[in-house]
Amino acid sequence: MKFMKLGSKPDSFQTDGTNVRYVVSELATDITVIVGDVKFYLHKFPLLSKSAHLQKLVTDHNDEIYIPDIPGGSVAFEICAKFCYGMTVTLNAYNVVTARCAAEYLGMHETMEKGNLTYKIDVFLSSSIFRSWKDSIIVLQTTKALMSLSEELKLVSNCIEAIGVKASSDVAKVDWSYTYNRKKLPEENRNDPNWNGIRNRSVPKDWWVEDLCELEIDLYKRVIASIKNKGIVRNNVIGEALKAYAYRYLPGFSKGVLQCGDLPKYQSAVATIVWLLPAEKGSVSSSFLSKLLKACIVLASGDETKEELIRRIGQQLEEASVNDLLLRAPEGEAMYDVNTVQKIVEVFLLQDHNTEIESVEEGSELQEPRGSGILSDATKLMVAKLIDGYLVEIAKDPNLPSVKFINLAEMVSGIARPSHDGLYRGIDMFLKEHQGISKSDRKKICKLIDCKKLSAEACIHAVQNERLPLRMVVQVLFFEQVRASTSSGSSTPELPKGVKDLTSGSHGSSRSGTTPEEEWDAVAMAEELKALKGELASLRLATGGGGGGSEKAALSKMKGLLKSKKLFTKLWSSKGGYGENSGSDSSESLGSGNQEEAKSTPSRNRRHSVS
Repeated sequence: MKFMKLGSKPDSFQTDGTNVRYVVSELATDITVIVGDVKFYLHKFPLLSKSAHLQKLVTDHNDEIYIPDIPGGSVAFEICAKFCYGMTVTLNAYNVVTARCAAEYLGMHETMEKGNLTYKIDVFLSSSIFRSWKDSIIVLQTTKALMSLSEELKLVSNCIEAIGVKASSDVAKVDWSYTYNRKKLPEENRNDPNWNGIRNRSVPKDWWVEDLCELEIDLYKRVIASIKNKGIVRNNVIGEALKAYAYRYLPGFSKGVLQCGDLPKYQSAVATIVWLLPAEKGSVSSSFLSKLLKACIVLASGDETKEELIRRIGQQLEEASVNDLLLRAPEGEAMYDVNTVQKIVEVFLLQDHNTEIESVEEGSELQEPRGSGILSDATKLMVAKLIDGYLVEIAKDPNLPSVKFINLAEMVSGIARPSHDGLYRGIDMFLKEHQGISKSDRKKICKLIDCKKLSAEACIHAVQNERLPLRMVVQVLFFEQVRASTSSGSSTPELPKGVKDLTSGSHGSSRSGTTPEEEWDAVAMAEELKALKGELASLRLATGGGGGGSEKAALSKMKGLLKSKKLFTKLWSSKGGYGENSGSDSSESLGSGNQEEAKSTPSRNRRHSVS
């Protein structure tokens, strides 16, 4: 424990067991000082020679004076009174703030006597307290009770500066014992059988992170701001510090389920953490940003904080997982907040758009073209797969409006991806859970799928899927035949006129008063089906061809399906309409999701140091 002894006399105050303090002396006491409920029977001379405020009080009130508002109360006054008598005074990190503030209140300055108490304490602070990592944090915490005067005396700013300097120091010069809040390692307890007296464990760059979690949010904000302003600590370490503080300060935050008791307190904490986030992209994980956004939604935080998080998540959306985007809707019947996710996707897509604008504005004849944007094809593909996985999850919500599903799917439809299986899973799940969807919405949704980009497995599922429009099923059948022909080296068959008419919606219809919108989901008439059946039957599936085992097996199964009388009876039966079949659950959804397309981030129960 750090301490300082002032004066040389071993005398101390005596007490009679009640709230009375007095000094044993041959001289009778001549002044009574009442501080709160404690009475001090003292002598004027030692007090008045060092305290300007007591001089004034004695002049005004003679022999009995009241000091109800001295900082630190009777305990702090006793320290000051002992110093006046030349008694030994012990100071440490826990009482130095109250002692300094009390000395200031009593006017114990150098103008009264050289080497007075305020000077002595200031020397103690600079020579001992501010050189100690642990003591600097303790003293900063104790300023909370006397914040106004502590600010005036620069105790707060000096503590913050001392902490900031130490946190920014070279880790090679840091003693691991600085981190007084962490659990000791086995070798430090000397319980390790291999302990040889030498500490081999290196100090991580974020050694200071957990210690600062003891601070209240307002002081924490100032300390982190000081560390950032020095520009020495890396941004990812700052990000790790903010994450550790959020996990410690916000109950339930680590599990993504915030327990909001003191609403204003937690709103302020989240807003402060967001304000402190480093500007550099990637300094904090998308998972952490998502947890902050979820906390904002639960706490009904201000729009400014929420918009900042949306912007940051959008700028590194490719790093997010599906779970990161599953934001609970704040109100209403819908399960998920799809509107916020749309804003996040907009931010991501605008990165390319904004870069194009800057390129045009800054461009000249002498400059090289900068390209279409900052987003690589690989990055866009990752986001497209992410949204495909997200669509699968939100499709399970029976109260999700179809317009939100369609709008979000269309936002990433311009991103080229080699496979549409993920999109197909999401659309199939949506059609299964929303059986009452209109024909126009069904058309918009299904048009997003490129049948040529469905795998053989997805095609097998699609041709048995009674939730899909007839035209899409026919497209899948035909393109699978094309794939089979290509794989066997046969010539690619041309799209038959009947199929072409049906898929394009331009065929002449014998139905009067129908529109292309209605024909999309309508069951074909008997004469149309007869002609289509004949033309499709004239196509031959390839019987040979290479390819891997799984692909070959899938194609073989497709061939069998095409020859299945039962399947064609379903597809081309003129009895009943598509609307009657749309609600059927006879076919299960394709798979439960692709692990690569829908990343999941395991919850972290422990914080790992940044080396």
